[in-house]
Amino acid sequence: MQNVTLKVEGMSCNHCVKAIEGALEEIGASGKVNLAEKTVQVEYDENKVNVESIKEAIEDQGYDVV
Repeated sequence: MQNVTLKVEGMSCNHCVKAIEGALEEIGASGKVNLAEKTVQVEYDENKVNVESIKEAIEDQGYDVV
């Protein structure tokens, strides 16, 4: 398993947390959102998911990965 921490802009509430964590689950990754730091800690299997697909899943929910 790999871990990556992404800086994500536009998150402000519990809905944002659920949207991002749900989108990551759908692609086979696991995420933990930190609203205060504007980060998402993602754990994923590099044989199934890559960082680009993780970023795309978050951006598809309307957030900006910076």
